[in-house]
Amino acid sequence: MHEWSVLAERYAAQGRHDLAYLAYGWAKFPALSDGAKRRALAAQIREYELASPAFPVSFERRVLDVPYRGGTTRVPVHLLGDSGRPVLIASGGVDSWKMDIHPLLVQLVLNGGVRVLAFDHAGTGESAVPMTAAGGIEIVQGLIAAARALGDGGVGHFGFSMGGYFAAHSGLAGLVDGAVVLGGPVQDSFTEDNIDGLLFGMADIVGNALGMDHRPTVDEISQEMSDFPLTALLDQDINAPMLVINGADDVHLPAADTLVFTGRRDTTVDLVPGTGHVAASKLPQVIPVITAWLAQHFGTGPL
Repeated sequence: MHEWSVLAERYAAQGRHDLAYLAYGWAKFPALSDGAKRRALAAQIREYELASPAFPVSFERRVLDVPYRGGTTRVPVHLLGDSGRPVLIASGGVDSWKMDIHPLLVQLVLNGGVRVLAFDHAGTGESAVPMTAAGGIEIVQGLIAAARALGDGGVGHFGFSMGGYFAAHSGLAGLVDGAVVLGGPVQDSFTEDNIDGLLFGMADIVGNALGMDHRPTVDEISQEMSDFPLTALLDQDINAPMLVINGADDVHLPAADTLVFTGRRDTTVDLVPGTGHVAASKLPQVIPVITAWLAQHFGTGPL
């Protein structure tokens, strides 16, 4: 954290706010999150806003109050792109938050013909509440309702990694007009065997999102995520049009969580060979597939 923050401060002093917010993004990497990393996140937000005048798309930061467990919770969102277009709500993973996937989101705006409402799903980034299935889904439903009024009425959902779980729910439940799932866990990812095999500190990162302040055991994660599988929705036929993509060599998620969508109505599935989680090494080939799908299903063209 210290080394990345020093680098970020150097970039900020040089006026390179674009590089500063990226460096602060590494400084706050969440396993486990503590006070210093929360300060790095605050600095990342500051530098991101300072960098925003140079973005190739319009930018606005808002804080929305959305329903949450009988009350409300405040959800900071970033609006990228002009009004009057369909709105694509979008979130990243347990360790790649809305500012961390900014370049990808810009491509969705420029070439997908949508306005992006970027947010941190429950348990990540600026979220004030831990990640749960029911609570996270309720927040998403509130954002979908808000998004209906921010564009032409059309709303889609893009999810990157863990964000793909919430996009899969929105799509399978027919809550949106279209959903894109890029490397999202859906069902088999939440088995005890898969959780036990998580690599590269991912179990700690997931524990952080779940609100734990210690290194979690497999049993603790399994218990906390026991209601996450979307099996009941997969057994229904009420889904919106969906695009489901992942890399065939993902070390975190089983291929079954992508292939389970094969043959579904209005659903395109692409398990990309020769790449891993979220098809990261082949994003230059994958992003055009996503933007073309968005333009087709939302009836708009590139900016």
